Amino acid sequence: MTSQITVDDQDDRALAKESGPAQPRTGLRGHPWLTLFAVAIGVMMVTLDGTIVAVANPAIQKDLGASLADVQWITNGYLLALAVSLITAGKLGDRFGHRQTFLIGIAGFAVSSAIIGFSSGVELVIGFRVAQGVFGALLMPAALGLLRATFPAEKLNMAIGIWGMVIGASTAAGPIVGGLLVENVSWQSVFFINVPVGIVALAFGLFILVDHRAENAPRSFDIPGILLLSVAMFSLIWALIKASEWGWGDLKTLLFLGLSVLCFVAFALWENRVAEPLIPLGMFRSLPLSAGTVLMVLMAFAFMGGLFFVTFYLQNIHGMSPVDSGLHLLPLTGMMIIGSPLAGIAITKVGPRIPLVAGMVATATACFGMAQLTPQTGTLTMSLWFALMGFGLAPVMVGATEVIVGNAPLELSGVAGGLQQAAMQVGGSLGTAVLGAVMASKVDSVFGDNWAAAKLPPLTPEQTDLAAKGVQVGIAPVPPGAPDQVARAITGVAHDTFVSGMSTAFTVAAVVAVLAAIVASFTKRGANAAAGAGAAHI
Repeated sequence: MTSQITVDDQDDRALAKESGPAQPRTGLRGHPWLTLFAVAIGVMMVTLDGTIVAVANPAIQKDLGASLADVQWITNGYLLALAVSLITAGKLGDRFGHRQTFLIGIAGFAVSSAIIGFSSGVELVIGFRVAQGVFGALLMPAALGLLRATFPAEKLNMAIGIWGMVIGASTAAGPIVGGLLVENVSWQSVFFINVPVGIVALAFGLFILVDHRAENAPRSFDIPGILLLSVAMFSLIWALIKASEWGWGDLKTLLFLGLSVLCFVAFALWENRVAEPLIPLGMFRSLPLSAGTVLMVLMAFAFMGGLFFVTFYLQNIHGMSPVDSGLHLLPLTGMMIIGSPLAGIAITKVGPRIPLVAGMVATATACFGMAQLTPQTGTLTMSLWFALMGFGLAPVMVGATEVIVGNAPLELSGVAGGLQQAAMQVGGSLGTAVLGAVMASKVDSVFGDNWAAAKLPPLTPEQTDLAAKGVQVGIAPVPPGAPDQVARAITGVAHDTFVSGMSTAFTVAAVVAVLAAIVASFTKRGANAAAGAGAAHI
């Protein structure tokens, strides 16, 4: 006996049956490439917001008198809401149609952004950052679902490649645009910029997008499954976020990780009982789909976890401004922009396996290369490694997306899109947490010896711990009024120690990337990709 809430959809079923196979569209409405343009605008808004806000956090803290914990919640609230909501949001798109879900996501994201811009208290900012995460979760899987149902199989990879190019471009533009807006306008403008973008995306969506729903689309909601998965995802991401503060062996960290495991097990048991599960576990009988999901986790682990340290390296070791550091990362994001459409072409011709394996090998090589960076490394050398990483990531972003979404039935394309995005969020959080712990451990182990080798005045254990925490992000613990010679020595120790820790972290990331290359060898072209060309148009 299940406790689902069932909705009567006889009219929907009739419409789906009457619509029959999709006919080629000659007008503007429902045109595949215009559909791609419409969803790309919305996706650009969400991905731009993912990086643009980080630049504004110091200004928000100063203007609103926020604490460090408040500022962390501005980021963590968004991340948690996004990660927890993605799969459920994908299910909503499968049930009610991806067009409606996408448009609601666009409108809600833009309105939430406007409210944040008008906020006079940090509590309101945090609250509507959570709302942004929820609406962003509605938007992202729906965008993939619309592409899957609109494009014929032979053009889907190119569309996903361009979609990936938009994500790369907006990610790259975030720190640069954010820095310019904060420096020349205000921190509020970082959020207000989403309003005109959202209006344009909504207008195009209303005019261009056509709903697509499979005849056997879900007709009910698995409420217990949604609750169990939401608690499991929240507990996992929260434990990963707080592990660096609490410690991996702390009781609170272990309790949240244990609760996550317990809820995931309960979720799996429940999904095997329920008539229309949130995630039919039979999906994972597809080895390529399972491999694609694991690949996304490992790729995000190596990429996002490693990239976390690069920003500190550029700003605190090389003394760059946020805008300058964003410009120095352009080789990475630029190669993702160039490589994504090329990857789409290659995957269409030869299938995903070879490009995915080659991409992760290139990413592993780049990680090993970045493990050799020093405080004196020049821009050219950095740019070469950044470019290689971007070139390696492009086929993975495109190919893993096609593998996951293309190997899922059409009626579960939203769930598959949510699964792909959730895998990235989990992998990124896991990478940041684990590599952060690796970094901290390495810094703690060598800082004292490096300090003594430089013949600097001895520190107490408390002073050593405090100084090491700053060194973990590249900050030199130079006391006020220190002589220039002493200040230079302390800075040298701090920078060398930081780079030593970063090198260890990137080495671990490279090993994970090699493991991802092995997993990529189990992928293959989506068996259900061709179903999109015959989707029902409602």
